[in-house]
Amino acid sequence: MGKDNSKQQKTTLIYGLLWLGLAVLGNINGIARQYLYADVLGDLHAHQLSTLTLIVMSGIMIWFSTKKWPLSRVEAKAVGISWFLMTVAFEFLFGHFVVGHSWARLLYDYNIRAGRVWGLVLLWVIVAPTVFTMIKNRGHDGKKAA
Repeated sequence: MGKDNSKQQKTTLIYGLLWLGLAVLGNINGIARQYLYADVLGDLHAHQLSTLTLIVMSGIMIWFSTKKWPLSRVEAKAVGISWFLMTVAFEFLFGHFVVGHSWARLLYDYNIRAGRVWGLVLLWVIVAPTVFTMIKNRGHDGKKAA
């Protein structure tokens, strides 16, 4: 039991730190959007491109992370849910209380009818650890993750 608890604590720490890396990546992505292509593409298209680039970049990071620090399916689902909750909390709390955006402004990025697709990032964050864990566990001596 002690060994399992130690592994769980290590996994929690590693994937908690990886979420911080994802948050940094997200901020770099936002800065790049603002300073490199928002004026050229316009707000909506820059938002959409930024969503895609963050999904791709975070996917690469998550892929290599799950390869280096493998997860069971249960752990992967827990990581995805945790990352989702931390991302929502960060976006709304940091966005409102530090950056100063209104709640309406923050919610606007999730308005699919207006072409705002940022919700795909949240969807990706919640499913990516499980998707990559399932892909990696296929064909490994017939073993499937729990």
